[in-house]
Amino acid sequence: MSKVVSLNKVKGLFKDDMTIMIGGFLGCGTGEALIDTLIESGAKNLTIIGNDTSFVDKGIGRLIVNNQVKKVIASHIGTNAETGRLMNEGKLEVELSPQGTLIERVRAGGFGLGGILTPTGVGTLVEENKEKITVEGVEYLLELPLRANIALIKGSVVDDFGNTIYKGTTKNFNPMIAMASDIVIVGSQTLVEAGTLNKDMIMTPGVVVDYIVREGK
Repeated sequence: MSKVVSLNKVKGLFKDDMTIMIGGFLGCGTGEALIDTLIESGAKNLTIIGNDTSFVDKGIGRLIVNNQVKKVIASHIGTNAETGRLMNEGKLEVELSPQGTLIERVRAGGFGLGGILTPTGVGTLVEENKEKITVEGVEYLLELPLRANIALIKGSVVDDFGNTIYKGTTKNFNPMIAMASDIVIVGSQTLVEAGTLNKDMIMTPGVVVDYIVREGK
């Protein structure tokens, strides 16, 4: 069965209370057509995991503005005033995680690890309610793995099996979240036939991709 489907087909996958990982950095590497579809689905009370909440009119930020999100796990929210306002009003839960720690937690979720040890955040507010482990005299925080029901990734060039290449900084977070989610949907900027990609350039293997939608040609 072909993995290439319409945006309307994937819309039915989104349900209330899901945890969804979304790739990108300030919207660069985020599939805007997939965000459109998630908005159209009306799914609410979502937990969104991503590097940031982008801007009010771009990427994850549009989900925030549309009041579909109950919790965000991100490394920063400073570029989206609506995220900060809703957090301060108690209408949105925000869990901030240092950027390197965040992506390592995603990696742990994708590769079956029980967590990661990091010195980042020791002695700060970051360590609140977290287990500390001492290794050879050095104190670390135990950061737990992250997984999601669905990952939304954006590929620059994708073949019809799902093998994906990212160009430049559009790679942001996308390869790692593809490994840490039960269902992976890739928005393809350019779609080509399987077997035509340079195998050495493939960053996300098609075996982990469930659905492909066209975001470009």
